[in-house]
Amino acid sequence: MDINDYTAHDATGLARLIADRQVSPAEVHDVAARAIDAVDPVLGAVAGERFATPLDHSSDGPFAGVPFAIKDLIAHAAGVPQRNGSRLFGDGLVPAEDTYLMARFRRAGLATMAVTTTPELGFNASTEAAAAYGRPTRNPWDTDRSPGGSSGGSAALVAAGALPMAHANDGGGSIRIPAAACGLVGLKPTQGRTTPGPEYADPLMGLGIEFAVTRTVRDSAGLLDAVHGSEPGDRYLLPAPERPFAELVGQDVRPLRIAVCTTPYDPSRAVDPQSVATVQEVAAVLERLGHHVEEAAPRIDAQTFDDANFTAWCSFLADGVYATAELLGVTPSREHLEATTLECARYGATLTARDLYAADRVFNTVRREVARFLGEYDVLLTPTTAQPTVPLGHLDADNPELDARGWYDRIFDYGAFTSVFNTTGHPAISLPLGQSAEGWPVGVQFAGRYGDEATLLQLAGTMERAMPWAHRRPRVHA
Repeated sequence: MDINDYTAHDATGLARLIADRQVSPAEVHDVAARAIDAVDPVLGAVAGERFATPLDHSSDGPFAGVPFAIKDLIAHAAGVPQRNGSRLFGDGLVPAEDTYLMARFRRAGLATMAVTTTPELGFNASTEAAAAYGRPTRNPWDTDRSPGGSSGGSAALVAAGALPMAHANDGGGSIRIPAAACGLVGLKPTQGRTTPGPEYADPLMGLGIEFAVTRTVRDSAGLLDAVHGSEPGDRYLLPAPERPFAELVGQDVRPLRIAVCTTPYDPSRAVDPQSVATVQEVAAVLERLGHHVEEAAPRIDAQTFDDANFTAWCSFLADGVYATAELLGVTPSREHLEATTLECARYGATLTARDLYAADRVFNTVRREVARFLGEYDVLLTPTTAQPTVPLGHLDADNPELDARGWYDRIFDYGAFTSVFNTTGHPAISLPLGQSAEGWPVGVQFAGRYGDEATLLQLAGTMERAMPWAHRRPRVHA
């Protein structure tokens, strides 16, 4: 197998070649290693060094032998240092055990080749943790631009053809934003569909969800089939899907009632005309396919929502920073942390129990409004991000001129459409259905009813056939 053969296949295709013995796992891993080594000097997407050999994995899972990577945040593998994008963790804390999701990745047969970069503690819509990794992560479509965040390292490697898919997680858009910036499929499953244990019950007050970025819809569906489900002690127990998700993506979805919204809940946030135009083009295609499409949106008070989301993020950062600092016997400072992380952690440390309960009351209101709205519509269509991508440096987490709220606002000016669905727990998916005049991908977001990834994935498969993207290739490619 040469690199061109390797990059031409998605994870499902590679798994079939390996299962049919047309190619050996060792051959695939060798090509994957060469592909990573070809692009990473430019992209800066690998945290530390690529593994000399893949981590142990099942030889009979549905993705047996398929190359993979895990993000340097939340999910982790036994014996593999985790730095969470921060100097605070030094050379990394070494876990003794896999997280439950990592164990499921291994059982699925995924051959983990590397750990991918993340911004510090995941609180950025760009992946530029140069203080931790020595360099920012770059977008393979345009290396002066950001690959998004916080799963930017995973997205950059997958978009560049070095891996067919990679682990990602999402507390405010961190799967969907880099998927949009890098031209990938980014599914944030329903809250509870994938397990965050054993260390976490509800990461980020329930906002954080674990999954992956992929190049094809069938890979997202197949991977969700392989890793979904709860573990003993998890807070959520969702009904198993009636049919495997992978069976659905090849069938056109039934006629749907689809709402379209191109205005953020905070109308003061500007949206790039190309992002709006892409959503309008997608809406027109959906109408031609027989769906009922109309402009509508949930009624959300942007100010109270942002106040609550800001509270959730800063309390999460305070807990992570101060608990780690106490464990390591250090005092959090600019020596260990980027300027905005330190500001957010300091603010978070001032919050009270009443502040957290007040935020939870707002989240309850938003959840119930979005659930009401998605009782009237099957799906909500929006831009994924307010603009296709941002230049490196625009989201500089080490900017001392920004206070905690200023940093929050800058992140969510870009990620203006994603975080609501972390609050509500509804599934949402970004698809690369457009392309800007500059040649950058433009993502659109579909959000669906709670627990209904089936409709989202079936719709995504329909749109992949109607508006295909597989022919597009970034400038930096293996």
